[in-house]
Amino acid sequence: MTTQEVRLCGLLLQEHFGNVVEKVGTHLIRSGVLTLRALAHETKLPLDLVKKSLCVLVQHGMCTFGAGRRGPAGPVEYRINCEHVFHMLRYPRYIYTAKSLYGDTGELIVEEILQRGHMTMSSTVKTVADRLTHNMPEGQSMDYSEVVSVFSQLVETHFLQRCPPLASAGSSSSGAVDTPLPVATQPTEPESHPDCYKLPYINLTGQGKRRRSSEDGEADQCAAKKARTDNSECGDDDGIYWQVNFQRFHLHFRDQAIISAVSCKLDQSSSEIVRTMLRMSEGTTPAHAAFTQALSANEIFRALLSRSPDARPILDQYLSLLVDDPMEFVGKTGDSGGGMYVVNLHRALANLARATLESVVQERFGSRSARIFRLLLRKRHLEQKQVEDFAMIPAKEAKDMLYKLLSENLVQLQEIPKTPDYAPSRTFYLYTVNQLPTARLLLQHCYKTVGNLIERRLYETKENKRLLEKSQRIEAILASLQATGAEAAQLTEVEEMITVPERQQLESLRHHINKLDSSENQVDETIFLLKSYINSTQASR
Repeated sequence: MTTQEVRLCGLLLQEHFGNVVEKVGTHLIRSGVLTLRALAHETKLPLDLVKKSLCVLVQHGMCTFGAGRRGPAGPVEYRINCEHVFHMLRYPRYIYTAKSLYGDTGELIVEEILQRGHMTMSSTVKTVADRLTHNMPEGQSMDYSEVVSVFSQLVETHFLQRCPPLASAGSSSSGAVDTPLPVATQPTEPESHPDCYKLPYINLTGQGKRRRSSEDGEADQCAAKKARTDNSECGDDDGIYWQVNFQRFHLHFRDQAIISAVSCKLDQSSSEIVRTMLRMSEGTTPAHAAFTQALSANEIFRALLSRSPDARPILDQYLSLLVDDPMEFVGKTGDSGGGMYVVNLHRALANLARATLESVVQERFGSRSARIFRLLLRKRHLEQKQVEDFAMIPAKEAKDMLYKLLSENLVQLQEIPKTPDYAPSRTFYLYTVNQLPTARLLLQHCYKTVGNLIERRLYETKENKRLLEKSQRIEAILASLQATGAEAAQLTEVEEMITVPERQQLESLRHHINKLDSSENQVDETIFLLKSYINSTQASR
């Protein structure tokens, strides 16, 4: 773990769970593996607080545990899962994706499970139905069956999966206690469980309940207690918990990025063909595969919405265009069935990462530096004189730009001596760009940028804490008065409790916070692309 990754993990833990969990999590990241007693001793926190912090991290899948170095008879050791901590950056994107695919019901299901780490199906259905009913007009309510249907769709498309069972059922209650265990209690991987996507049979009948307006103020305080009560009720699915399948969301994000790139490079029809190929092969292609499963042109034609006879020659032309395109998003592997075609996932991610690197260089150093950078990516190795000639840039400017890129580690210099003594007069100096190390460098810059954005947002919120609390109190009073049918004069009087300068300051603060949130999401998209490319490159080796 680099310094920037540790810093970002700490900021995310602090923002979502508080200072105590942040301290425990950060210390685990730096130390690697620790027992409960050692963790409490080194952090100088009470043992009870450390236990609760570990329970929170385990609940959200960010901490794993199991038999230690002394074997099954020794104390349990804990290890933090940094990748799952970074997933918190993408929570808004997961929720928005669920909303775009499955509507408001899917959005609330994913949001509830992300907030609580894992939940039973019955508890999730009841909570989501109550929330939807509360936002409906008076007299309307949400049936449990509708929420169950959307939950089933999320499981069928693998966006939700069962939590893996513990290796030892008898030791499930001792996950946060530093005592010897007979066997390792670390859960197995979800995909290795045979019933990972098997829905339990639950008999839920009824409708969501509307929360009274007088209970709104107490709702937040009772949320945790209600969750414990719901989970403790014995139901048909008691003990069967569900969690968000982050890998499935990431595959969806990757596919959408590839489809968008094809649409920008060629046209909408080409992107629809690639979308169809990805959709047809998503169930049979492994997560880290370099290519999708091969599909025949006949299968692709049958899967497309257009079935007119005139569309088949057009499809063949588009497939030939995609295969001949220099970006190499689609490849041809055979001639049977009208031609066998695959989507080159690794090549697509490499091209997306390359476009990201070129964009960063252009924004930071200008279009001429970006021209040199693209030239080195294409030609691999060039001397300074060759760079000047190919890029058509004056020698002095080309030299300055190359040295500036070299100082930022975006360009590397390779020495090839003619003689063993490395004499400068008898040595070739070749400039080159290594895409994988450069992507790793940019990824660290992105981690630093997101950390700075989070710190700035927390600072802005802390500086204007009094004004935000006042605004929330007034909004709560207005909501209460509106629910009781107050007159317009009363509502106006309450609204005027915030002065004009305070209102302007509040608008400015919200504008800045929205810009910071939007920037975080945009940088996270870059992080996702670079991380996907790095993982794909490592898996293909």
